[in-house]
Amino acid sequence: MMLTISKTQLYAQVGNFQWGKDGYHYYDVKKGNLVYEDVRDPKNAQIFLNRSKLVIKKGDTIGIENFRVADAGDNVLINTNTRKVWRQYTRGDYWLYNVKNGAMKQLGKGKPSSSLMFAKLSPDGSKVAYVSEHNIYVEDLRTGFIKPLTTSGTKKLINGTFDWAYEEEFDCRDGFRWSPDGTSIAYWQINATTIPNYLMLNTTDSVYSHTVPVEYPVAGVNPSACRIGVVNVATGKNKWMNVPGDAIQNYIPRMEWAGNSNELILQQLNRAQNQSRIIICNVSNATARVIFRDEDKSWVEVSNKVMGWDWIDNGKSFVWLSEKDGWQHAYRINREGQAKLLTPGDYDVMQIVSVDNKNQLLYFIASPENATQRFLYKTSLSGGKAERVSPVSQNGYHRYEISPDNAVAVHSFTNITTMPVKEYVSLQDHNHISGDEIIPGKSPVKSNAEFFKVTTVDGVTLDGWVVKPKDFDPAKKYPVVFYVYGEPASQTVSDIYYNPLNRLYQGSMAADGYLYVSLDNRGTPAPKGREWRKAIYKNIGVVNIRDQAMGAKEVLKWPYADTSRVAVWGWSGGGSSTLNLMFQYPEIYKTGIAIAAVANQLTYDDIYQERYMGVPTDEQSRSFYIKGSPISHVKGLRGNLLYIHGTGDDNVHYNNAEQLINELVKNNKQFQLMSYPNRTHSISEGAGTTAHLRILYTNYLKEHCPPGAR
Repeated sequence: MMLTISKTQLYAQVGNFQWGKDGYHYYDVKKGNLVYEDVRDPKNAQIFLNRSKLVIKKGDTIGIENFRVADAGDNVLINTNTRKVWRQYTRGDYWLYNVKNGAMKQLGKGKPSSSLMFAKLSPDGSKVAYVSEHNIYVEDLRTGFIKPLTTSGTKKLINGTFDWAYEEEFDCRDGFRWSPDGTSIAYWQINATTIPNYLMLNTTDSVYSHTVPVEYPVAGVNPSACRIGVVNVATGKNKWMNVPGDAIQNYIPRMEWAGNSNELILQQLNRAQNQSRIIICNVSNATARVIFRDEDKSWVEVSNKVMGWDWIDNGKSFVWLSEKDGWQHAYRINREGQAKLLTPGDYDVMQIVSVDNKNQLLYFIASPENATQRFLYKTSLSGGKAERVSPVSQNGYHRYEISPDNAVAVHSFTNITTMPVKEYVSLQDHNHISGDEIIPGKSPVKSNAEFFKVTTVDGVTLDGWVVKPKDFDPAKKYPVVFYVYGEPASQTVSDIYYNPLNRLYQGSMAADGYLYVSLDNRGTPAPKGREWRKAIYKNIGVVNIRDQAMGAKEVLKWPYADTSRVAVWGWSGGGSSTLNLMFQYPEIYKTGIAIAAVANQLTYDDIYQERYMGVPTDEQSRSFYIKGSPISHVKGLRGNLLYIHGTGDDNVHYNNAEQLINELVKNNKQFQLMSYPNRTHSISEGAGTTAHLRILYTNYLKEHCPPGAR
C-alpha cells in the first residue's frame, strides 16, 4: 500500500526524498551525498551537501539515512544511526547541519544513543521537537536549551508515539504535530499500563534465558486508553481534549491540526470498528463536536493517510473516503458534516493521491475494470465523471508521488511482464520528462505468467495468475503449487512483475516443471466493491478457505494439472490459510508449508482480529474465532505438513506453534517442524537464516510434491 501525506506535512517530515518548492527540483541521497536535482535535467544534479562535510570528529563522519531540508534552505535535519522499533527504523540520532557556515550540531545531547524519534522543525525553523523514551522535547536551535513538554512517559505510558497494536494495525508511529503557528504541539498519549505483557523468551543471547515483554492486547482484551493533548511550547501548559466516549473502548487512528492553530480534527473508531466519527476539537476550551458519522454492518475502513488531511475550499471542507453506497468513494465534507459524493459510479476509489486546489482537481487511484491493476484518475472537486490519467498503453500497476504544486509526479509502473520502472512526468498531460523509458512487456527474462479467472460452484468469480513450466506441454501433467494469503490485509493477484516469483524457492519453479498458481478470494482488498471485501466478516477461516478450495477445484480441472501432486503454502495470514486448507480440504491439498501462521485467532491482536471477526465478549461471539481457527480442524490432516515459526515473533507469537503442536500430537497427526530461535515474523535475522529457510522450503516441496511433467 502506498501512503501519501499532505503537502504541508511533506515539508515537515524527515524522509529520504523531498520535493523542492518549485515542483521541479527535489532533494535525494546518492552515494552518501545530498543532491539537488531538476527532473527536467537530471544529468546536471548539484551536490547540495557533500558527505565529506558531515564530520563530527576527526576521522568520523555520519551517514544520511533520512533528511529534511528546511524551507529556507539554511539547515538540514539529518537522521542517522537508526534502530528498529518493531517494523521500521524509527529511532536514531539527529544532527543539524548549517548550510551557511558548515556547523554540525547534535540534537538531544544527553539522551540515550539512538533514542530520538520523529524530529521535526518548527514552522519558523527556530526549534526542533522530538520524542525520546516516550516523552516529547523541544530544543531551541539558537540556545541549545532542551525543554521537556511531557514528563509522564514510561515503558507503558507513551507520549508522542504508539504501542505495538496501534503501530502494527493503524500504521501509527509519529504521534505529535506542530501547530501551524508553532506555538503548540498536539500529541497522542497511549496508556498501555493495563495491557498484559506477552513474554517472548530469548534463549540465544546469553547462557541464562530472559524474557522480552511486549504490551500486546489479544482479541477480547481491552485496548490501550488513548487521549489527545495539546501543550504550549512556551509555558509547557498541557490541555487534554474532551473527546467524547470511553478512552479505552474507542480508537483515534488519525489526528491533525484543522487548518488553523486553534482546532484539531480527528477520526475516532469505536472498539468494534464499525462506527467512525470525525470530530473537531477547539483547543482553547478543549471542547469537541462530532461533524460526521459513518458506520457499516461489518467494519469501517480507516483512512489510508498516515499524516495530513485533504482540505479544500480554503479549509472549509475536506475529502474523505466512505463505502456507504456499496463502493469506496470520495466525498466532499464540510465542517458542518454535510457530504457530497465526488466520484459516482460502480467502482472503488482505492486511494486519494493528491488534491489540487488551484485547478480544482482530485487525483486518486482506481481500477474500474480490472481488479488486479491500479491507475491514476482525476475528477473535479465539484464531483463528476472520472478521467483516467495513466496512459491507455500502460495496463498494469501504477504508483504516483505528486509534487506540492501538482505539476510533476514520480511515476512508477510495473506489470506481470514488465520490471518496475520509474520516471518523472508532467501531471496534466502525463508526458515523460526524465527517468526510465517505460516499455510494457520489457523484462530481463521471458515469463510464462498469465492471468485467468475461475468461477466456483458457489458462483464466485476469482482472479488468479499461473506461471507455467518453461517447456510447457499441454499434453503432459504437472504438479500444482498454490500460493495463498487470503485475508483482508493483502492481495496476491496483482499485476506486478515480482508477484508470481517465489522468493523462497531455490532455483526456478518454471524450469523445474511446476504450475505455480495464486487466487484472490472474497475478503481480499480488491477493488470489487464493499460486498466483496466485507463477505469475510466473522468468517476468516471459513469463507476465504472455501473460496480458495473451490477455486483450486476449478484449476485442477485443467487437463495438464496433476491432482495427485498438489501443494499449498503461505506466510502469516497465508500460513493460517494453508493450515485451514490442509485440514479442511485434505482431498485437494496433499502437501502444505505454513510459515508464521495464526493457529488460534484468539491469540492475535485485538485491533486486527476484532475488526474482521467482531469483539469476542461471549460464547456466541467467540464461536466465530474458534470455527475459523486451524487448531479446530487438525483432525482433518492427511497430507504432508511442514510448519515453520520464529520463536521471537512479536507479531504472531510462538504460542501459536505450540498450541498447534499440542493439537497435532493429541490427534496423532505426523508433521515436520522448524523453529528458528529468536527470529521475528520475517524470519530474516541471523547469519545464514534466509539461505537455510529457502533450502528447507525447496527440499520439502521437491520431496513431497515432486516437480516435472509426467
